[in-house]
Order: sequence, then structure tokens, then C-alpha cells
Amino acid sequence: MVYRISELHFSLLSPDVVKNLARVRVVTADLYDADGYPVEGGVMDPRLGVIDPGLHCRTCGGGIGDCPGHLGYLELAKPVINVLYTKVVYQLLKMVCRKCQKVMVEEGKERKSKRKHKITISDVEANIDLDSVIVQPATCPFCKTKSKKITFVKPYTYYEEKKELSPMDIRERFEKVSDKELTKVGFNGGRPEWLILTLFPVPPVTMRPSITLEGGERSEDDLTHKLVDIVRINQSLKENIDIGAPEFILNDLWELVQYHISTYFDNELTGAPLARHRSGRALKGLIQRLKAKEGRLRGNLLGKRVNFSARTVISPDPRLSINEVGVPESIAQELTLPFYVTTKNVKEAQRLIRNQKANYVIRPDGRRIKITEENKTEIVQNLIEGWIVERQLENGDVVLYNRQPSLHRMSIMAHRVRVMPYQTFRMNPSVCFPYNADFDGDEMNVHVPQTEEARVEAAMLMAVENNLISPRFGGPVIGLDLDQISGIALLTKAETKLSRRDATLLFGLAGFAMELPAGKEELTGKELFSLLLPEDFAISGYRSNFYKNRKIEKKGEDPDEWIEIKDGKLISGIIDKQSVAAENGKLIQKLERMTNPTTAKMFIDRAGRLGAAYLMLRGFSLSIADLDLPPEAQTKTREEIQKAEEEANQLIVQYQTKELTTLPGMTRKESLEAQIMNALASGVSRASDVVETSMKPNDIRNMYLAGSKGSVITTTQMAAVVGQETILGKRIKRGYQKRTLAHYKEGDLTPGAHGFVAHSFKQGLDPFEMMWNIMNGREGLMDKSLRTRKSGYMQRRLINALQDLKVMHDGTVRNAHGRIIQFTAGEDGIDPSKSDWGTIAWKDRLDMMVKE
Repeated sequence: MVYRISELHFSLLSPDVVKNLARVRVVTADLYDADGYPVEGGVMDPRLGVIDPGLHCRTCGGGIGDCPGHLGYLELAKPVINVLYTKVVYQLLKMVCRKCQKVMVEEGKERKSKRKHKITISDVEANIDLDSVIVQPATCPFCKTKSKKITFVKPYTYYEEKKELSPMDIRERFEKVSDKELTKVGFNGGRPEWLILTLFPVPPVTMRPSITLEGGERSEDDLTHKLVDIVRINQSLKENIDIGAPEFILNDLWELVQYHISTYFDNELTGAPLARHRSGRALKGLIQRLKAKEGRLRGNLLGKRVNFSARTVISPDPRLSINEVGVPESIAQELTLPFYVTTKNVKEAQRLIRNQKANYVIRPDGRRIKITEENKTEIVQNLIEGWIVERQLENGDVVLYNRQPSLHRMSIMAHRVRVMPYQTFRMNPSVCFPYNADFDGDEMNVHVPQTEEARVEAAMLMAVENNLISPRFGGPVIGLDLDQISGIALLTKAETKLSRRDATLLFGLAGFAMELPAGKEELTGKELFSLLLPEDFAISGYRSNFYKNRKIEKKGEDPDEWIEIKDGKLISGIIDKQSVAAENGKLIQKLERMTNPTTAKMFIDRAGRLGAAYLMLRGFSLSIADLDLPPEAQTKTREEIQKAEEEANQLIVQYQTKELTTLPGMTRKESLEAQIMNALASGVSRASDVVETSMKPNDIRNMYLAGSKGSVITTTQMAAVVGQETILGKRIKRGYQKRTLAHYKEGDLTPGAHGFVAHSFKQGLDPFEMMWNIMNGREGLMDKSLRTRKSGYMQRRLINALQDLKVMHDGTVRNAHGRIIQFTAGEDGIDPSKSDWGTIAWKDRLDMMVKE
């Protein structure tokens, strides 16, 4: 019969339960005898479990891996406080009368409302208003006994007035509290005296295994070291009690037992010194095993070190599809998938075994057999329906591909395997953006789903083509990059024309065939690009990146300014960042929306290859000479910078003569700084305009106009002037007292003394300018490091707070208890990944239908 668990109830273990669960009474601190075998009655007793190959458990008879381990117990010479519940003990001491042992709250003050409080030890709700209890009343309302002030001194000491309450005193007081009174404060299923330990549970050996070092010497677990200390000091206390030792000696030993048991539970207690190993290393208590990033929960149970996974360095391969991953042969031979043998596929299973494409077989009785050259013939003959063959990865298998840190949904997606030579994972550069990956040494992980259901879910929900649109901003998260954008932009310029022979060669270089328009010996780049689009596709109404900064609103000023695609033909416009890049790609977004994800995926694959192939055919080179400006342009940029510096110097004079205009909400000094920054920024901007208008057509210019890399600003810094370096958004002012460097006069406010770099990188920076530049670079590194840590912790807190929220079928957002958090998801009910940059998808079509 199957029972469904509806709830769990947690409570304290009583001494009787501990004794019944235990299989061993621990009586000695010795671990091993002279022959190296565990001592009976010690903390490594063979009845507590086995960790050595060849030995069998004396309790269950199981060997290593089969025996789960068994509990032991230690009888304490004197009771000690369970340090994990010191706050609960403190609450109870304050609320229980020291004479009549009743909860010191009058009957009329019990809560009548549905909202109830409880003591944190139990999950049973209490009927007492604990807010009134925690403030200790002056007298007991039942027996009128005057209360004495209870104080708690960390880590585990209690005082009543000035008298110290020993664990024995506290236990005796708690034993007298009736079950009826306990029910009021939520102690249904436990007794408060169980908070004071008289029996100490000794954990199984299997949860604290020892390791054997190279010389054959054993190294014990931290918990075992603590257990030995506890048993040894407890034994010494018992012996001293038996011989009638002086009270101060007994109290010292009792305190020591309390300390060792407390640090066994938690070795980071406030007010208690750290328990250390002989080497000086702090020992790990039970709490340290569980908590923090390296603990059992976050480090292991929620960790990502799993079976059926692989990790290696990544490298680019633009010939792969965006939904493929190149897996090294050595990894593909190690990772396996279960192949379930049936009457219909038994021949396929036999072929896999014969060709050494499988590593193991699992018989119906669960036995796992490794396939070797010697036994493969026998396995093939015995193979029948019901066996499972663990086959190696093959082309087309679905795997999960992941790069850490996994900050959003698209950090792990499903790819198809392409088994390849060499030792790195290969991927299309177009899919780097969602992973935030690059090829400077990044590593990524592959996980192999082991069930048919998992593989189908991955293929349907996590496939790259089904995650093209970002759930954050509603635009494409995957698009062309770098060379691919540059190549497509140059190909689709109005002046680009290719002979039929070159066009055929171009598609050959790209690695796919297309049928060229018949009867034409010369083809434009726009015609070749149009071959990648569906015949009924249309889009228009936005500018190319080449022209996006121009202040021209009238259509038709330049034939390539505005994008227009009609019936699958590119009529006008340059296809660049605005059309095909991640985040910006309007063309990709429209393709995915108006056709289907597979068509959009195929377009990205082919457009990327075509762009890279065109650069190979055309050539694409950069040189230092590309940054040369005509002499008149160099003179003009110098004049603009000198003019900006003069403006800044005039502002400084006005400040010193108190003639400077103070800006609203700023002091005179802040106004000066803001106006100097504006004057210098205006000068750099004017110099940038000169660079843009005078620079000869070259591939540096082509790159930033296409949006594939760089910008007018970075080009200006290389060719004309670097400009103002800032720290925290302000001019540099740190350094020596009243000056930034020892080489300047005190109080010097001129641009050069506060981080303005008047030279370009091509000209070279003087020593002062180099100092400003690297100061700014260091700030960038610091800022990135601190921002990453802060945002990471913030995201973790948000995930924990929001993890149970989900959108229900009625459109409301609810938590695990069914409480409504939002009446409409996101306040507008729009899923960004199904929208057009946050607006309703198909809105333009709906508007046209309404007008019609």
C-alpha cells in the first residue's frame, strides 16, 4: 500500500529514543588497538559502521557502501546545555515561574485571534502572546512569587540575579513543568528538559571517515577528534566524581565537557575560543559542515559537480550551427546515454557493442558489466530485450551546455552534439552573448540528460533556437558578432557588386549552396543577401547603424540610409548591427516572430558564414596608418583641445576671483568642477567630429560604422585625444596633500594636473598622462570586482525570496501558499520573450487590421 506524506513534524529526541536508536555505548577514548583494528566501545567501534574495504559491519553485516552506519551514545557524567537552543532555554526560563512552574501569563491574555505565536523549537502553534511573555513579569500571576531577573551570557551561561544556574538546576526546573503548560508554548512533541543533554549521540563512522596517508598512518575526521576530546574529558569527570575530587576541579572539567560538546555542534560560537587541530587549523563542527557556500547544502546538494558531465576550454567554430556544440572525441567516448534494448533495436545495440561505441551493459538484475575487447562477443550473443546498453555520445544527441556563473536562463541551453577531433568544446561565436563567453581561456560544461523525458524537455524548452528572444528586454539575445557583422555590412553596401563566378566562390567559402538569379553575370551584394530571406518576408522603417547618428529625418536622402525589405528582397539599407546583432537585431527579431525559430536559426547560421566568407574574399586589414589624419585635421583637433583647456583655465580664474556662476544645488567648488568637466568634454566632442569627418575610408571606420567593434570615441582616443580620465565620475583629485602628484604646485586646478590627457594613444602619453590612464584602469578593475560581488549576493537573496512564485493559469502570480502577489504577471500580462521589445507582438498587424 502506498501512503502519501502530507506533513513532517520535527521535535527533540528524548534520551530514551537516543538509547533505543543506538547500537553502541561509547565508554573509551581509544580508537584502535595495537594491531590497527577499531577498539570496541570506542568512537570507531565496528558496530557503528564500516569504512574499510573487506570489513563487515558488526550490526547489519553490510560491507563498505552497503552499511549506512549506526548510532552510538555516550552517557554524560553531568548534564550540559544543547548550545543550539540557548535562546529557547532563555525564553523558557523567563516565562516559567521558578516556584509553581507555570507560564507567567494570565488566562485572559491568551490570544483570541487566528494569528498565533509559537516557540521556535516546535512547529505546533501556541496560544500565548509571546510578546507579553518575553518581558518578564515582576510576580507570578498564579502563586504571587516575586520573579528574579534572568540574564544570558553567551555562549551558554545563565544567571538568576547574581547566582549562576547550572545545567542541572535548569533541567530540574524544566522537569517540573506540566505538559498542559508546555502545550501553551508550542512544546507538543517534546519536553524542555531534553534541551539539557544527559545522553550524547555519537554519529556513525560513515559520516566521519578517516583517510590513510602515504606512510600508512591514519588521519581522522574533525568530528572524530572532537568526539575523542568529549569522551576523554567526560571519562575524567566521571572518575573525579567517583573519587570525591574538590568541587572546583569538578566544575572545571564540567565546563570543559560543555565547551567540547558546544564546539562539536558549532565551532564559531560568540564568546567561545575556536577549537583547533594540533596544526592550528580550526576544526569544523556540525554547523560548519552544513552552512555557508562550501557547506553540505550549497556546496554539495545544490552544487554542480555531477556525473554525466564534462568540462573543458572553449574555442570558436563559425561553421557550426548556433544550436550545435563540438565535443572532443575523448569526451564523447567517456560520456554515455542509456540505450534500452527492445526486439526492434537489438541489432542496433549489437552494432554499437561490436564497433566499441558502448562502454557498459546493465542486465535486468542490475549488474553492470564493462565492455572490453575480450568479452564483447559474448555480450553480443547474450544481449536480449530488457538489457540497457550505455552507449557513447553521437552526432545529434541533445546535451545541456552551460557557462558559469549562470546568471540568467540562457546561461544553460540545449545543443546538439557534433563529435570532433582535438580537446576543446567548439561553438559558433554568435551564441557567445547569452553565455557571456569569449575565447581567451573560458571553460564551459556539458551535461548529458539520461532519460527520454529529460531529452525531450531539453530539446523543446531549452534549445538555442527556442531561446532567441530575451525574457529580459524582448529583443534577440543571439545574433551576428564582430567579423560576421563587418562582412555582411560591407556586402550589402550599394557599391558592392560581384561577378557570378565570385558569387559562387563566396557561397563555397561560406559552406552552403544557394541558387543564384538566372541570366545575370553581375550580382549586387544586396541580391546575394536576399537569398537568405524567406520569399514573403518584409521589414522597413529603421536606419542602418551607418546613419543612426545623422540628424536627417526625411526618407530618401541616401539610398542606403533606411532599411527596406519587401517580398524577401533587400531594396535599400546596409545590414549591420541594427539588423543582425544581439540585443539590437530588428531583422532577427522580426524573422523569429513572423516565421518560426528554426527559420531564424538558419538565417543566423547562414548570414554569419556569409559575412565571414565575404571578408575572406574581399580582405580586411587594419594598420596604424589608418589612424593618420590629414595635417589640417590634426591642426583643427589641437586647436579644439587648446580652446577647451583655455575655457577651463578661464573658469579657474573666475573661481579664484569669486566671479564664477554657482550652479543650483552645488557649492562653488562643485560648480567649478562640473563646468570644467563640461568644457573639456565639449572640446573632445568637437575633436571627435573632426576625426569622423576627416578620416579616410578604411576598415577601422567600417568596423565602428557597422557596429561590429569600436566607436567614434575610441577611434578619437587613438587618433586625436584621449580626454579626461575620471575616478568615481569626477576629475582625479587624490594623491598628495592639495595636489595630485608631487610634480604639481599645491592648489593647481588646471586640467593637466587633474587627469586630462591631451595626447592620443597613437602620439603616446607623457608620464603624467600615463599615470592618469592607469589610475582610471585600476578603478575599472576594482569597480568590476566589487560590483560583481554585490550584485551576486543581491541576486542570491532575490532568488531565495522569489523562488516559490509562479504564474498560474488565471494570470495571477502566487506563492507556495496560494496567496496572490500580483493580479497580473508583471502588471501588464506580457511575457517579454514573446513580445517586441516589451510591447505586444503583432501590434503593428493588429493596428493595420483595425484601420482596415
